[in-house]
Amino acid sequence: MTTTEATGFLRIADESDATRRLFDNDVAQVGHVMNLSRVWAHQPELHGGLFELMNKAARAASLSFRQRGVLVVACAATFGDAYCSLAWGKKLADVSDPDLAGDVVRGDDSRLDATERALAGWARAMTRAPSATVAADLEPLRAAGYDDAQILAITLFVSLRLAFAAVNDALGVLPDRVLLEHAPEPVRAAVTYGRRG
Repeated sequence: MTTTEATGFLRIADESDATRRLFDNDVAQVGHVMNLSRVWAHQPELHGGLFELMNKAARAASLSFRQRGVLVVACAATFGDAYCSLAWGKKLADVSDPDLAGDVVRGDDSRLDATERALAGWARAMTRAPSATVAADLEPLRAAGYDDAQILAITLFVSLRLAFAAVNDALGVLPDRVLLEHAPEPVRAAVTYGRRG
């Protein structure tokens, strides 16, 4: 799968086996080449390494797919990243319901269970001001059954998601048109920030 469409502020990446694998994986997973992959095509090995570490952190924390969705949506919305909010808002809606996903984008965790509320609260706290967190901020995670090793892994997972979003946003990557068209209405309505095209 090749692409000649530029996105963001970077020029079109040279085609290679690694870029073809990145684009082919997108098509297999989501049916099209994502705008962010066109940017990361300049360094596909770094993209792969980042996601490998993210996935290791998620496994080390014993996070379900839905819990990962809560973490990503909470941190992306707090950070003001439209791309990940739309993409993961849809994923969260698919494993829960659209209204719940829209609520999490808006910062309303009332429909989440206690464990999910603890995850969302920590993701928002560390995204807003990581140097302002205090030991008591971890108590909801401990009450939900997470030990210190898992809390470190959760924190690393969120930090890596923030790094990914920061690269995409800084380089002008816009959400895929498909995301804007197919994200559930409650999610689309809640994403009123970031780069939207």
